[in-house]
Amino acid sequence: MRYPSLFLIIAVMLSANSLFAGSVYIQYYNKDSKAYEFQAKCSGSTYKVVFDASKTSASTIQGSGPCVIETSYGKVELKDGNKIEIKDGKIEIK
Repeated sequence: MRYPSLFLIIAVMLSANSLFAGSVYIQYYNKDSKAYEFQAKCSGSTYKVVFDASKTSASTIQGSGPCVIETSYGKVELKDGNKIEIKDGKIEIK
């Protein structure tokens, strides 16, 4: 009788931990025939994010949002669930 409640407690603790871990999920369309690799800063930590060439896809950046990506056109702030379009290396939130 004691073991099922122990497993339930562990399961609840693990699922609560994943809620607080955080990540920023973005959908993107890269119109360029070139892949891009940017540095994303989220909650003080830096992460690498890659957008494949000529592709519609999605990417998850670890760390809680918002995340800031610096491009040659300036900084872009991304939040969880954003949809972006990349053209000529410029990121535009849709």
